[in-house]
Amino acid sequence: MSTVTIFGKGNMGQAIAGVLARGGADIQHIGQGSTAQIEGDIVILAVPYGALAQIAADFGDQLDGRTVVDITNPLDFETFDRLVVPVGSSAAAEFASAVPGARVLKAFNTTFAATLASGKVGGQALTTVLIAGDDAASKTQLSELITTAGLGAIDAGSLSRAHELEALGFLQLTLAASEKITWTGGFGVIS
Repeated sequence: MSTVTIFGKGNMGQAIAGVLARGGADIQHIGQGSTAQIEGDIVILAVPYGALAQIAADFGDQLDGRTVVDITNPLDFETFDRLVVPVGSSAAAEFASAVPGARVLKAFNTTFAATLASGKVGGQALTTVLIAGDDAASKTQLSELITTAGLGAIDAGSLSRAHELEALGFLQLTLAASEKITWTGGFGVIS
C-alpha cells in the first residue's frame, strides 16, 4: 500500500485525496506553514504555482528519492491571458530543476476537482488523468492508484510534455472562468 503526502487542503487537494484513498493509498495532508515530516512515497503538490519555490526550499531534502507530482497551472491569474513560465518550459520542469533528487511528474492539472470527485467529465466521459514524467516506475505507480479508484490514466510522455499539459490546463481554466464550459465539464478522453 502506498502512502501519499498532499501539500494543500483546497478543492484539488481534497479531490485528489479522495481518488487516491479509493485507490488504496493512505493520505497525509501538509498545510501551509507546516514543518511536518513527509511520510509519503508519493508527494502531491496541490498548491498554487507560486508556492512551489518555498516547498522546494523548505522540503527539498525530504523529496529526494520520492515521486513528486506537480498539479499547478502557472497562469497569470490577474489577467488570465498567459502562462508565467518561460516559453517552452513548464512549472514541472522548473520544480524538477530545484529538486534534482526527486522524480517529478506532471498530473491532475487538466482535470477539475468536481470531475475528479464525480469520475465524469460533463456527466459522460470517464475522468482521465494525463501523466507526464521521465520515471516510468513512478508513472506506473500513480497510474495504478488512479485506475484502481475507477478513473482513467494515460501516460502522456516525458516530463517535457508538461509544457503541453500546462497549456491545455490554461485553456480549460480560461474557458471555465469565462463560463464557456462548466467546472464539472472540461476535456475528456474517449478511446
